[in-house]
Amino acid sequence: MIVCVCNNISDREIRQAVDLGLSTMAELRRDLGVATCCGKCHTCAREVLSTHLDATMGATAALRETVISRTEVAAFSN
Repeated sequence: MIVCVCNNISDREIRQAVDLGLSTMAELRRDLGVATCCGKCHTCAREVLSTHLDATMGATAALRETVISRTEVAAFSN
């Protein structure tokens, strides 16, 4: 869906930007131009950013836990 009509920025582009390391609205403004014209998209863009950051952090934590578990199993096996 288009989040920023003025600059034709979609929720997918915001999620991709987060995947590439952006984590704040200031960075989205700087790099994508989100909320730099009329500003009506600010709330929606912030929600997309926050939701994807939370999902990304959850996935990272789950992966880290899996790696640690496998490392512990390997250590006990040796």
